[in-house]
Amino acid sequence: MSPTSTECSPWTPNLDVGESERTDADMVGGMVGVDDAQVRTVVEGPLAAIVASVDRERFSEQSIRAHLEDLGWLEKLARAHHEVVDRAAQAHSIAPVRMATVYHSDSGVHELLRERRDELAETLDRIRGRTEWGVKGYAAPAPAPEAAETDSPDTPSDRPGTSYLMRRRTERARVAQRREHVAEAADELHHELAGLAAEHRLYPPQDPRLTGRSDEMVLNAAYLVDDDGAVRLAQRVDAANGDHLRLEITGPWAPYSFTSLGQP
Repeated sequence: MSPTSTECSPWTPNLDVGESERTDADMVGGMVGVDDAQVRTVVEGPLAAIVASVDRERFSEQSIRAHLEDLGWLEKLARAHHEVVDRAAQAHSIAPVRMATVYHSDSGVHELLRERRDELAETLDRIRGRTEWGVKGYAAPAPAPEAAETDSPDTPSDRPGTSYLMRRRTERARVAQRREHVAEAADELHHELAGLAAEHRLYPPQDPRLTGRSDEMVLNAAYLVDDDGAVRLAQRVDAANGDHLRLEITGPWAPYSFTSLGQP
């Protein structure tokens, strides 16, 4: 039999302390995770880790590093990890760990649950009844300048060089003003959304090669929102779509951005 390692997925509170069999059935019954491995739980006191046993050689540190440029492999891994987290999060408070967090045995998982019990309990209390929503904002295409801006009758016709420079100066000023208005709109929206959320995270704009869009990204944020506040957040995002911003909202997600659980 090939040696195996334990791939940790999310964390969740044990529904009934000590009743690990019921926890298994309720939380992960029938789920298949990373590497098509059967998902199970490792219970330690009031906490349980959702894990899957994977081939140690295929998920060694060297093997994982070798696959970091393999987008197909990464996508399959991420999809499997997300599906487990998503299904478990539908009924339980889940604090996801970093994808492909590997322990060499269940004893390592037990040790982690014991040593970080207070931290894990605090995290679960903080995210309970809340989900993550992502909002990305892009600069809306600028409207074409009016004819009066590009061909002013006051421009001396016998000085084409001067006319060209004036048009260039006007266009640069228009672009700069537009960029300022877009940035202000994105900043104002973020502060409004942050006020509707329990916590928020701001991230750097993504590269257009990742977004598949040529529009400039001006907002990339995640918001941890009470379940009964999600509709209000979505309505505010919808209302902010306009002349300056094109917005995308995704969710609800397990709170990936608001937990920092992994190997110490």
